[in-house]
Amino acid sequence: MTNFAGVADEFCTYDYAAVLLQSIPYDGTSTWIKGADKGFPAFLDALENMELYDIETGTEVYKKGVHILPQIKEDASPEAMFNAVYNKTKELLNTGKYLTFFGGEHSISIGVIKAFYEKYNNLTVLQLDAHADLRPSYHGSPYNHACAVYDASVNTNLIQVGIRSMDIGEVEHMDRSKTFFAETMYGTTDWMDQSIALMTDDVYLTIDLDAFDPGILPATGTPEPGGIDWNTMIRYLRKVFEQKNVVGFDIVELAPIEGNKASEFLTAKLYYKLLSYKFLNHGK
Repeated sequence: MTNFAGVADEFCTYDYAAVLLQSIPYDGTSTWIKGADKGFPAFLDALENMELYDIETGTEVYKKGVHILPQIKEDASPEAMFNAVYNKTKELLNTGKYLTFFGGEHSISIGVIKAFYEKYNNLTVLQLDAHADLRPSYHGSPYNHACAVYDASVNTNLIQVGIRSMDIGEVEHMDRSKTFFAETMYGTTDWMDQSIALMTDDVYLTIDLDAFDPGILPATGTPEPGGIDWNTMIRYLRKVFEQKNVVGFDIVELAPIEGNKASEFLTAKLYYKLLSYKFLNHGK
């Protein structure tokens, strides 16, 4: 395994690192464009070609240390994957390190989130996504990518941001007072403070990359028009990190397109931004 962003070994050992990066390259239930299982190597390659001084925060957060864990390879079934991810996340939550996860498709988040809400009372899950992902079951499994936040909707304070595609069957499971649709967000900023006001102190962040407009990030399983632009996204995320304790996060649904590196570079930059915000405001 290569070091995070190609940096020196001293910043990447398990003992030194403040951050753990867990890859879960599962793509077993995606229903259109495949390739999310190939996202992590593309992400790592982009990281190695990214400059590591963050202009906005004036920091070099890689010096906090990021250790890349062995990937979770379980793919026998959605249920087996869920159990492997859930059990591993429970184990990692005892390390005292900052936990970050990388898909794979969005179903990988179900087990991660369950472990987090069992540890943190009154947890908010902030979902940035084009899709509602609120189906209780899909194609015979509650661990399908279309069900990614149904369990969170029942067991956490779920805030959904950027939604612009859903099935009518999901309406009954959606709390519209905590849902911010892309169509109503466009051209405004009120939704930023409104959504943050609905959050509890501890927030788990799950980012499906199709939350971004496909004009800037086309390499995802179901690219939906009308997404969020880069500067709006990072402005919002910085506000969240400044005002709340973001206890962990995942990034999912990067499906690389051969010959087009822009999507994985944006993803690498996004991951690095999240760490920069975390350790600027709450890191120890």
